[in-house]
Amino acid sequence: MNIGAETVVSIHYTLKNDAGEVLDSSDGGEPLVYLHGSGNIIPGLENALTGKASGATLKVTVPPDQAYGQRNENLVQRIPKNQFPDPNKVEAGMRFQVNGPHGPMVLLVQEVTPTEVVVDGNPELAGQTLHFDVQITDVRKATAEELSHGHVHGPGGHHHD
Repeated sequence: MNIGAETVVSIHYTLKNDAGEVLDSSDGGEPLVYLHGSGNIIPGLENALTGKASGATLKVTVPPDQAYGQRNENLVQRIPKNQFPDPNKVEAGMRFQVNGPHGPMVLLVQEVTPTEVVVDGNPELAGQTLHFDVQITDVRKATAEELSHGHVHGPGGHHHD
């Protein structure tokens, strides 16, 4: 079976940046399992996997516009320190999840001054070209329940309690 709409795909992958540094990998763990065509992975990788079969290996380079987009400097903001629940415990490198205009977003604290906190709401990989080494380990037809929920159930997928 080839990868297409309404298929569940299992892949092992290694993700690197332009410098060749490994940013993420399933090596030594379980494969990533996703519902193809449901926006569960970045568009550039999903498009490259379409039509491929189990057992295939490929190298995929994904530009920012097909991954996490370009950096948006408007998402770097200065916030008064007193707006944080515990302002004296805020440190550079911390991450906070907040409700943004398009749903949840993660803010990275870049800098803390005596009166302000500089946060960056860009996705961590925004503006980066991503390089994937992928091995497709399984392709199967999605169940009706997986299709209605928009994600994979069972091993390697989502579990409902």
